[in-house]
Amino acid sequence: MKALLHELRLMLVALQFLTRVPVPGWVGFEPSWLQGCMRYFPLIGALVGLAGALVLAAAAFWWPPAVAVVLSMAFTVWLTGGFHEDGLADTCDGLGGTVSRERALTIMKDSRIGSYGALGLILMLLLKAAVLASLATPLFNELDSAESSHVRQVLLAWTMMAMIWCHAASRLVPVCLTRVLPYAGDLDHAKAKPLAMQVSWANVIAAVLVTSLIAGAMVFWWGYTAWPVGTLLSALLKSSLVMLLGAAVCARWFRKRLGGFTGDTLGASQQITEAMGLLAWLAVVHPVA
Repeated sequence: MKALLHELRLMLVALQFLTRVPVPGWVGFEPSWLQGCMRYFPLIGALVGLAGALVLAAAAFWWPPAVAVVLSMAFTVWLTGGFHEDGLADTCDGLGGTVSRERALTIMKDSRIGSYGALGLILMLLLKAAVLASLATPLFNELDSAESSHVRQVLLAWTMMAMIWCHAASRLVPVCLTRVLPYAGDLDHAKAKPLAMQVSWANVIAAVLVTSLIAGAMVFWWGYTAWPVGTLLSALLKSSLVMLLGAAVCARWFRKRLGGFTGDTLGASQQITEAMGLLAWLAVVHPVA
């Protein structure tokens, strides 16, 4: 019972760390819990994606897909406090130019956003919005049958599943990077020192298992509601492989430029792999041809 209560505490700590959702006072806090709570990062990502998907579904009753997508993205950014987006902007500022490692780390600590950060953040948000809107919008050759065959509702469901999965799986990436890379900043001045230390393999494996359970739950629900499971499995597999590739590229980039990871680069890796996962999902579920 104590073990289950501790796991619940870790999950709620992860929720508090990654979002602005308040948690009950009985949860408490110990700095050592920060590493343990990382195993639940994918689960919190799935919940964030689910919340955004529900906003998307509600907004789609009133407005076109593009407007609904922007509203859902705005909600998830508000829900997370722009946590990962801020890391992306700082990483673009620090690594966008050809400055030294020390100068890049100094730039990334600056709370002000520069031109590289602004451009990177704007382009990333536009890319994700474009992909999600493309997923939810019927192609030209589908317009004639859009109402009679419920194509719009089908595409909306696929878009919601994409949001849940890519939010979840992309939050596994920072967990893995903290295992394979050393901390590149000043450990004594790290904002969350336990997260700056190398995470254990046990926590990485647990995070992978949580992500796998999320995928399994999605497949079960899809099959239970008589949707095409084969297409879902293909989308899950191909988006996972693309996100794995993105994680490897990020790891190599951060090691080469900084010698390791920082909190900002972890946020950037989540944003980059989420976008890559969405692109792969779009290519499988709603290709142009």
